[in-house]
Amino acid sequence: MCPNCGDFYRTVFLLGQLALYADMAGADLDFVDAVTPSLVISLPEPPPGMLAEDRDPDDPGDV
Repeated sequence: MCPNCGDFYRTVFLLGQLALYADMAGADLDFVDAVTPSLVISLPEPPPGMLAEDRDPDDPGDV
């Protein structure tokens, strides 16, 4: 397993959980707005092979 795979998957999981929480009635959206950028910026490079080799990282439609 690659050295940052665990970190990558944990961070993606936390982002998913945060998105689910944000959709709940009564969610603290100030908390969501405060935490989301920190999780996104801490997201390590994806594991090898997760993204297509020929994708253009500058093209927002090419994910």
